[in-house]
Amino acid sequence: MPIWALYTLVVVIWGSSWYGIEQQLGVVAPQVSLAYRFLLSAAILLGYCAIRRRSLRFPPRAFLLMAVQGFCLFCANYILFYFAGMHLVSGLLAVCFSTMSVMNIVNLALLFRQRIDRRALLAAMIGLVGLGFVFYPELQKSGLGTDPAWGLGLSLLATYLASLGNMVTVRLKVLSIPVLESNTIGMSFGALFCIAFAVAAGAAFNYDPRPGYTIALIGLALFATVIGFGCYLTLVQRIGAARAAYSSVMFPVVALTLSTLLEGYHWSPLAGLGFALVLSGNLLVLTRPRDIAVAQPDPTASRLS
Repeated sequence: MPIWALYTLVVVIWGSSWYGIEQQLGVVAPQVSLAYRFLLSAAILLGYCAIRRRSLRFPPRAFLLMAVQGFCLFCANYILFYFAGMHLVSGLLAVCFSTMSVMNIVNLALLFRQRIDRRALLAAMIGLVGLGFVFYPELQKSGLGTDPAWGLGLSLLATYLASLGNMVTVRLKVLSIPVLESNTIGMSFGALFCIAFAVAAGAAFNYDPRPGYTIALIGLALFATVIGFGCYLTLVQRIGAARAAYSSVMFPVVALTLSTLLEGYHWSPLAGLGFALVLSGNLLVLTRPRDIAVAQPDPTASRLS
């Protein structure tokens, strides 16, 4: 699948997943809903691997990395974002998550000694300024939410954990571990970690009988998790974590566009300017004189080994 198609799928699927997440809030504890989601996702991938006879036998070192990936990318960051949402409005949460585009660039330099991609960094900065313009009118009307400092800290920590999960994906590429297999094992670990968090918190393993909850659970497991992460982590391995992470800047814009169509959201001139800046950043990060994959990091230089 071409890079532009992978990128578009990631933006559309993850940008619209907020609606599914909203359907899961209320009756079932966040840790338990996430455990259900990743258990279902892992079962789908395990079934696919069994049908296609894809081997899941890897060295212990690779399993350890996939366990770290599962904790960072398929468990802890999601749980932290759910709890951050109790203290911040959703628009600011989306803005916080979009900072992963900058975090990935910094982490690649720190953990892999990779030269900072100035084009991706410039695009990320343009996009973040644009997002600020998009959400400023809403934040001005509704405020930051309750206890904003606590919510901001949780959401930034969640974003950094997601960035570390991206770094593990880069390392798995060095070890020649395919995305499908690493996602299958990583999501299995993530589900187990979510169950452990739920048990530790004393959460009840109940179920919301509403059709909306079940539809959201299946949709999030199949599309947002299996397909979304498959496309995104393929992008990480093909174009690098710095450029792939810029898709996170588009997620809140997609969500806001859906709000315009479904919820009557009204655009302000400042939000329109911000939207134009975000699109400009996308154009900058996705177009180059030659569209080539990033150089593979030197395994000996990684601090994740």
